[in-house]
Amino acid sequence: MAMKSLSVRQKIALELFRSIKRKRREEHPLKELFWECTWRCNLHCRHCGSDCKSSSTLPDMPAEDFLRVVDSLLPHVDPHTLNIIITGGEPLVRQDLETVGRALYDRELPWGIVTNGLLLTEDRFMSLRRAGLHNITISLDGLEDTHNWMRGNPRSFERAVAAIGMVAKAEDLNFDVVTCVNKKSLGELDRVRDLLIDAGVKRWRLFTIFPAGRATAYPEFKLNAEDTRQMMEFIVRTRKEGRIKASFCCEGFLGGYEGVARDTFFECAAGVTVGSVLLDGGIGACPSIRADYRQGNIYRDDFWEVWQNGFQQYRDRSWMKQGECADCKFWRYCEGNGMHLRDSDGHLMHCNLKTMNGK
Repeated sequence: MAMKSLSVRQKIALELFRSIKRKRREEHPLKELFWECTWRCNLHCRHCGSDCKSSSTLPDMPAEDFLRVVDSLLPHVDPHTLNIIITGGEPLVRQDLETVGRALYDRELPWGIVTNGLLLTEDRFMSLRRAGLHNITISLDGLEDTHNWMRGNPRSFERAVAAIGMVAKAEDLNFDVVTCVNKKSLGELDRVRDLLIDAGVKRWRLFTIFPAGRATAYPEFKLNAEDTRQMMEFIVRTRKEGRIKASFCCEGFLGGYEGVARDTFFECAAGVTVGSVLLDGGIGACPSIRADYRQGNIYRDDFWEVWQNGFQQYRDRSWMKQGECADCKFWRYCEGNGMHLRDSDGHLMHCNLKTMNGK
C-alpha cells in the first residue's frame, strides 16, 4: 500500500490554513481548559502515559482551587465559548464532580468528562446530567479480549459498552468514543465500528499510542508503516460510507491524508487555544504534554497572565526545526508535530508521517 501524496487542491488549502493558524497563534483565544482533577484510577491500562493507579502520591486537587482559577478567567473570556474538560486519572472516582459541574453550569460554562466508563452507572449518569453535563468521551480500545487486555480489568469492555449505549441515547449531549489503535485492535476495527453504529454512536476518534509511561513496555502498541496506512485507509473508507463520523486524532501531519482522514488540517492547538490546570497546580496546555513544558503554577501565578504572556514555546515553533524536522519538506505545514510527542530535550519521539513512509 503506497503512501498518499498531497494533491494540488490539498496544497492550496494547506497554504490558506497556514495563515489561519498564524492568526490564531497571535490571538491565542482560550477555548478549551482541561482540569486534571485526580491521578487516581480504577483501571491499570497498559498504555497509560501518566502511570495512574488506584491510589495516588498526590491528593486530588480541591474543587475550590480549580473554581478560583475559573473565576479569575471569567472577566476575560466569553463563558459560552470556553469548554471545560475534566480528566484524570479517572474523574468518576471523585464524588464531588456534580458539585463542580453545577458550579460551572451556574457560571454558564459548558463542561464535560473523559472516562473509561467503568463507574458510569445510570444513576451516576443522571446525576451528572442534572449538574449540567454538556459533553462526554468514553474509551473503547477494541473488542472484548483486546480492550480488557489493554485496560487490565475483565469487566472493562462490558461496562464501557453499556456506558456507550446509555450515553448514545442522550441526543442533546456532545458525545464521542475514542479508540487507541494497536496491533491487536487493528484487525478488529470493522467490527468495533459496527458495534458503535449499532449502539447509536455518531462520532468516533481514533488514536495511535505514543511512547510514554507504561506504553514503552509493549511492542504491540507500535504500528509500522503498513499498519498505519491500513488504519488511515480504514478511516477514509468509513468516512465515505457515512454511517459514523470517524476521524483520526490531532497527532501530527498526515501528508496525503490531510483533510481526508479528519475534518480539519493538522494543528497542534496546545498553548494556542487549549490550556490546562494540572493536579499539582501546574499551568500547562494538553495534560499529556511533559512537565518540562509547563508555564507556571496556579498556587503562585495568575492563570490569565500566564496565558497571555507565556506559552511562547507553543506559539513560536521555530525551535522545533531540528533533528529529523530540520530538512523535512512538510515543515511549513506540520511545524514540528504535537507538543506531547517532544521529549524533555525537545526531540521528536514519534512521527506518523515518517512511520507511513517506512522510515
